[in-house]
Amino acid sequence: MIDYLEHLRDRPVWQPMQEEVRNSFRQALDDGPHDLEKTHELFMKDVLPYALGNVHPGFMGWVHGGGTPVGMLAEMLAAGLNANLGGRDQAPIEIEHQVVQWVRKLFNFPETASGLFVTGTSMANLIGVLIARTALLSDEVRHKGLTADNRQLVAYTSAGAHVSIVQAMDIAGFGSDALRMIPVDHQHQMDIAALELTIAEDRKAGMTPFFIAGTVGTVGVGAIDNLQAIAELCQREHIWFHVDGAYGALAMLAPEIAPRLQGIEQADSIAFDFHKWGQVPYDAGFILVRDGKLHQNTFASPTAYLKREARGMAAGSPWPCDFGPDLSRGFRALKTWFTIKVYGAEKLGQVVANTCALAQHMKQRIEAEPKLELLAPVALNIVCFRYRSADANRVNADLVVALQESGIAAPSTTTVNGQLAIRAAIVNHRTTVKDIDALIDAALTLGEIAAKNPNLRKNNAYQ
Repeated sequence: MIDYLEHLRDRPVWQPMQEEVRNSFRQALDDGPHDLEKTHELFMKDVLPYALGNVHPGFMGWVHGGGTPVGMLAEMLAAGLNANLGGRDQAPIEIEHQVVQWVRKLFNFPETASGLFVTGTSMANLIGVLIARTALLSDEVRHKGLTADNRQLVAYTSAGAHVSIVQAMDIAGFGSDALRMIPVDHQHQMDIAALELTIAEDRKAGMTPFFIAGTVGTVGVGAIDNLQAIAELCQREHIWFHVDGAYGALAMLAPEIAPRLQGIEQADSIAFDFHKWGQVPYDAGFILVRDGKLHQNTFASPTAYLKREARGMAAGSPWPCDFGPDLSRGFRALKTWFTIKVYGAEKLGQVVANTCALAQHMKQRIEAEPKLELLAPVALNIVCFRYRSADANRVNADLVVALQESGIAAPSTTTVNGQLAIRAAIVNHRTTVKDIDALIDAALTLGEIAAKNPNLRKNNAYQ
């Protein structure tokens, strides 16, 4: 794997999987065992070449972190230790506690704030909704359920927010219809005036607003909601203020970008991923909660077989399992701790700032090319653009597939103001100006082919 990382630029970002390789993973379970060396050879031949490629510097699809060899080493150490961080008195939990302490300081939260590693921001957003529910209805809701309270609870987020907010409302039992999707302004930020009006209308209709999710780095274009305005509104209206900062929250590490997140320090809860801008290997999501006691009351479930003691292995209460739904928990904290200890917060902040600078370089390249068109403001590290054409949606859909299959660069797509956009998310610390230029140059070349050939995919004209 060290070899693989060293020679990434010699490989395509991604390549389609051959059908015989795909079919080889559909074999029936056999009696085994099999030789370790031969099984490893199968990995090298049939798995490694067909990964998604997000460690590659040319990968700019979705928002995937690149990982590091340091995190890879920590992952191996954690696997060897095989620690279960559900609870009990052990050093691995102290490592998680130290990361919680660092995160508190990063976001200027009080010492009484709690934090927990989870799979990712999707789970962290769900936890945020559940804690907000408990804040309003008390922990009685855990026993009596939502139907015991006659109030109709409603929540709010931006129309550009991640779908996991919708899923959280669904899973928590409120239903997705209880989530108000507030329109965005010309900067793709949540429209505060529209938010205030919607809350007023809901209150007038007898509903109870309980949760607002602001976003730092929207999934489509990377916009930052006006967190300060949302924080002030939540304080006036007595509504839980949650921040979905999946990748954007770690902009706090970059001094030149952090001021744009003003207001995040007033949040009641913040969800984010170390495995994106933090460059920690997957997965390493995190939830930070201002009121640690409320967080604990939302999840703690005392039972005889998890009895706590003042001494011995069962000491160390409260345990991490008191702050989330998982009793069995991997040692995600170690790869995060290693990454921060080895590289330091300043260097990680430089990575964040550099990806944003690369996005500005891409923006300038696009604006200088008559055949290309920028489709959204570049707030952080996401650039949305398209190849100009009379048949733009079809041409750009074909162009993205062509770019991916070329192995040169791998962007994804989104929709901006009803137009299909090529979306480049620059997250990987390995990405340089050379990779940005390679994407733009390839987009110009392949875009011309796509514009001239409406049956491009069918005819495979890229080849």
